[in-house]
Amino acid sequence: MTEKNKTYYPVLPLRGLLVYPTMVLHIDVGRERSVAALDEAMLREEKVFLVAQRDMNLVQPTVEDLYDVGILAYVKQMVKLPNGTFRVLVEGLQRAIWDEYEEREMYDEVSVSAYIEPVKADQEDEALMRTLIHNFEKYSKASKSVSEETYKSVIDIEEPGRLADMVASHLPLKVSGKQEILEIMDIKERLETLIGRLYNEQEILNLEKKISMRVKNAMERTQKEFYLREQMKAIQTELGDKEGKTGEVADLKKRIEGAGLPETTKNNVLKELDRYEKLPTQAPESGVIRNYIEWIVSIPWSKSTEDTLDIKKSEQILNRDHEGLESVKERVLEYLAVRQLTKSLRGPILCLAGPPGVGKTSLAKSIAESLGRNFVRISLGGVRDESEIRGHRRTYVGAMPGRIIQGMKKAGTINPLFLLDEIDKMSNDFRGDPSAAMLEVLDPEQNNTFSDHYIEETYDLSNVLFIATANDLSTIPGPLRDRMEIISIAGYTEIEKLSIAKNHLLPKQVKEHGLTKTQLQVKDEAIVDVIRYYTREAGVRSLERVLANICRKAALQIVSGTKKRLTITSKNIEETIGKKKFRYGQAEVENQIGVATGLAYTTVGGDTLQIEVSLSPGNGKLQLTGKLGDVMKESAQTALSFVRSKAEKIGIDPNFHEKFDIHIHVPEGAVPKDGPSAGITIVTALVSALTKRPIRREVGMTGEVTLRGRVLPIGGLKEKTLSAHRAGLTTIICPKDNERDIEDIPESVREVLTFKLVSNAEEVLQIALEE
Repeated sequence: MTEKNKTYYPVLPLRGLLVYPTMVLHIDVGRERSVAALDEAMLREEKVFLVAQRDMNLVQPTVEDLYDVGILAYVKQMVKLPNGTFRVLVEGLQRAIWDEYEEREMYDEVSVSAYIEPVKADQEDEALMRTLIHNFEKYSKASKSVSEETYKSVIDIEEPGRLADMVASHLPLKVSGKQEILEIMDIKERLETLIGRLYNEQEILNLEKKISMRVKNAMERTQKEFYLREQMKAIQTELGDKEGKTGEVADLKKRIEGAGLPETTKNNVLKELDRYEKLPTQAPESGVIRNYIEWIVSIPWSKSTEDTLDIKKSEQILNRDHEGLESVKERVLEYLAVRQLTKSLRGPILCLAGPPGVGKTSLAKSIAESLGRNFVRISLGGVRDESEIRGHRRTYVGAMPGRIIQGMKKAGTINPLFLLDEIDKMSNDFRGDPSAAMLEVLDPEQNNTFSDHYIEETYDLSNVLFIATANDLSTIPGPLRDRMEIISIAGYTEIEKLSIAKNHLLPKQVKEHGLTKTQLQVKDEAIVDVIRYYTREAGVRSLERVLANICRKAALQIVSGTKKRLTITSKNIEETIGKKKFRYGQAEVENQIGVATGLAYTTVGGDTLQIEVSLSPGNGKLQLTGKLGDVMKESAQTALSFVRSKAEKIGIDPNFHEKFDIHIHVPEGAVPKDGPSAGITIVTALVSALTKRPIRREVGMTGEVTLRGRVLPIGGLKEKTLSAHRAGLTTIICPKDNERDIEDIPESVREVLTFKLVSNAEEVLQIALEE
C-alpha cells in the first residue's frame, strides 16, 4: 500500500457479481436507489463505489448486508433499455474499503479509502508470478472455458496485482471466493492464494475427466448391448421367431410383478430373469431357469379364499355327507368358532386315524366344502424319497419341486385344505426319510418358513389346513405323531351303515350303472342282510362293492329283457348275489368248553377272536399255534402261570401240569396276531378246559392279565366293541380302567350291550363261566 485517500462516492450494491480492478464489464441496473446512485455518479467525476451483497436474494440491502471491501469504478456508458432497466458499462479502477456509510433520500454514499497497487515486482513476486502463469497455462489447457487469446493476454501482464486480478476473474469461483481474493491487499499473499486455487481447480478438472470417461465407457457399453440386441432381434425375425426372447421375457417380468412375491424373493427371481435373458436359447441352463421362473410365478404367494364362517351351514354340509363321526365334526366346528372370534388362526394339523372304508378322504372333502376352501390331495403311500417332499435341487436333470409345492400350485391359494393321504405308509431307504422331511411341513412353529430345495425361497404354509389320514398309527414315527392332533374314527354301527347305504352308496351306484329308482329297488331288510351276511368290516367299502354287484345283476336282467324292474328283498337276495359269506348272531351256536371269544384290534378295525384250549395226556408241555407274535405268546405263558398259582382256589388239580400237555390255538393261522389284550381270554379258555365248565357264548372279553391276576387297561375299546356288536355278542368284559372309554361308543350300541368292568381275573371267570 503506497497511498491512502478518503473521498465520498455513491454506492451501487451488486447481486451475484463482482468486479476486479482494470476489468471492463456491462451491468444491468433496475433498482431505483441503484439508478439514482448512477445518476449522481454521472454528475460527480463519473465514479461509483461497487460492492457485493452478502445475500444475493435481498432486494433492498442494508449496510450490514454489504461486504467491507469493494471497487472504485468509472462509469463509461449508461443506456436505458426498452424494459425500463439501464445497461451500464463500468471499468474497475482501485480496491477500496468504505469507512462511513451515509443514507440519502434517493441513494446511499460512502467514504472510501482507495489503495494503489505497486507497479514493480521484486524477485519473490517474479517467482510467484511465473509459478502462477505456469499453473494458469495448465489450467487453461485442461479447461475449455479459457481461450488461447485470454491466456496470451494474461502472460503479457507485468504488474503482479493486475496479473493476480486477471487470473482470479477467469477462475470458476463463487462470489464469496472472489470476494476473498479481492480482500487480500498483500500482493504475495494474493499470488500464493491463487496458486493454491489453481492447483485445486486442476484436481477437480482431472476428477471430472475421469468421471466423464467412466460415463462415456458405460454409455458405449450400453449402446453396444443395444446394438447387439437389435441385431439379435433382426436375426430372430429372419428365422421366423418374430419376437424372440424379448416378448417372452417381457411376459415373464409382467407375471413376476403381478404374482405378489415377497420383496426378497421378487429381487432374486428378477436376477434369474436377467440371467435367462442374456443366455442363448440353445444353452441347457436356459431351459432350467425358464422352468424355475414358471414354477415361482405359478405358486400362490398372496391369493387366498375367504373362510365360510357360517357354522350352521358348515354343520349342515357335514351332516349331509356323513353319518356319525361326531368327534370330527365337533372339532371342525370348534375351529370355525375360534376363527370367527379371532379373525385369524393358524391352520390346525389333524390326523384322521381309522380302518379303511370309514370315509376319511371323503370327510376331508366335506370339510373343505364347509370351509369354502380349495381342496388338494396328495397320496404318500409308498413314498420313500425325501426329495418327494422337499423337491430336487436344480442341479439335477429333471429337477422339480416336492409334492407340497406342487399341491400348492394345484390349489391356487395360500390357504387350501391339504389332504396328506396314507401318511402311515411312507417308508425310507438310502435316499432319505420322507417322514423326517414332513416334520417341518406339519410343525405350526416352523412351516411359515418352509424351504423347498427347488424353489430355494422360504414359503409360508401356516395358513394351510393340513389333514392327514392313517390306518395304523404305530407305523408313524413319534416326532411326526407329536405334531398332529389325532382323531380316531373307529367305524360304523349297523344303523349308521344302513343309513349310509340308503342315502349315499345305493343312489350313487344306481346312477353310475345307468339305472333309475323305478328299475331297481332294494328294501331296507335286504340292505341289513348285506351288512350282516356279506360284509364284515369297520367301513363301508365292501358294502359299496356288494351294492354295485346288485346293480350289475339288475342291469343285466333289464338289458336282456328278463325283467323290466327288480326289487331286492331278504327272500331273493341269495338268488341275486349268491350264498351268504358270514354267519351273523352268536359267535358260537352253543356254550362250549375251552373256547373263549376275545376282542381284537387290527389295522382294519376291531374283530372277534376265538381262542381254543385243548388238553392231552402229557407232562405239562405248552404248545401255541395260530401265527402268534411274541407279546401274545408271553400273554399265554403269563395266563398259564396265573392259573397254576390259583389252581386250588379255582378248583383245579394243582398238579395238572404234570398230567396234561396244553395246546392253545387261535384260528385263522395265516393272519399274524399280537398284543397283550388277549390275556383274560386265554385265562378263561384255560380254566374252562381244566374245570370242564362251558363258557357263555354271548360273552366277549378283552384285557391284559398279570401274574397276580390283575386286569390292566387296553386300547381300541370302541373298535373292539363295534366288532362285538357286529358278531352279535351281548356282554362285554373289559378292564375297570377303561370305563372312561365307554362314553366314546355310539349310544345305539351301548343300549344293546352290557358292559362288565373287572379289575382281576377271578371276576372274569365268575362272569364268563357257567355255574
